[in-house]
Amino acid sequence: MSATTEVTDTAVTAAEAPAGKARRGLDMGRFRDLSLIPAILVLGVIGFIVSPAFLTADNLIGVAQQSTELSLLVLATTLILVAGRMDLSLESTIGVAPVIAVWLVLPTSGGRFNGLGLFPEWAAVPLCLAVGAVIGLVNGFLILKLRLNGFIVTLGALTMLRGLQVALSEGQSIVELPSSFTYLGRASWLGMPAAIWICAMLFTLGGGALAWLRHGRALYAIGGNSEAARTAGIRVDRIVWIVLVLGSLLAAFAGILYSGHYGSISATQGSGWIFQVFAATVIGGVSLNGGKGSVFGALTGVLTLQLVVNVMTLAGVPPLWNQFLNGLIIIVALIISRFASGEKQE
Repeated sequence: MSATTEVTDTAVTAAEAPAGKARRGLDMGRFRDLSLIPAILVLGVIGFIVSPAFLTADNLIGVAQQSTELSLLVLATTLILVAGRMDLSLESTIGVAPVIAVWLVLPTSGGRFNGLGLFPEWAAVPLCLAVGAVIGLVNGFLILKLRLNGFIVTLGALTMLRGLQVALSEGQSIVELPSSFTYLGRASWLGMPAAIWICAMLFTLGGGALAWLRHGRALYAIGGNSEAARTAGIRVDRIVWIVLVLGSLLAAFAGILYSGHYGSISATQGSGWIFQVFAATVIGGVSLNGGKGSVFGALTGVLTLQLVVNVMTLAGVPPLWNQFLNGLIIIVALIISRFASGEKQE
């Protein structure tokens, strides 16, 4: 092992100490990661009682398919929250990144939506990811270099990017998408949608990074006490900047999957998703204060929300109640977290 590696590992270990409550409560943390499993099983029983179609392969695969794009935003938000930061602009990135990419590759005439035609159609996916990376870079610069409030910066970015999305799309859905842009959203691998396999792989990579990689473990130290982490030798700003860029990349990729799945990009794509994202992360055990949470817990949060919606749909409950339910779940999860941990939610 090199000297640099030894120093970094020592720094991570030292910085994790001030976040001590998270470490001392390790067993409780593991319990929180699994706390939604009984709820998911209960939802399965309720769903079967409501409709025998609930436990069919088609329905369960459909639920998983509908969870893929949201789950990527939840994965991104989990990484960012663990580091003690917040990015509200992810909900706009999922829409504006595909719009800009398509705008750059579609021809200037001959269709309902006229683009610039600057790049070949195969470049749509790389361009979409590049747009996501640029958004993360700009957010990181404003937050980490100019020391602006992260909540206000990303709230402003959310509004600005949403306006750009509507302006470029001219307020209409874009249906003439390049074939390269729709492949992943529609393809099936081994009998299941490719999006499910891709999300499973990304969650595995994210969970592995947080558990075993130095920079992943450093996120917990940064989220627990960034000043202690910086004093211990962790390059806080650089790691947080990387996480912000990675989060925007995941949001842009979620936009590719969503657009490909439905075969179009709507002018309001992603609008209101941030409420579902935070509902899933909070009930999945990720702390809004930073330094706590896991990728697996966040994934169970996504599945719980989607199963609740699916059961309600099968039971004939109007979908207009979904937003109310998401807000209620967040509040209940915060109350349970408060009394289970004995810590104050600030």
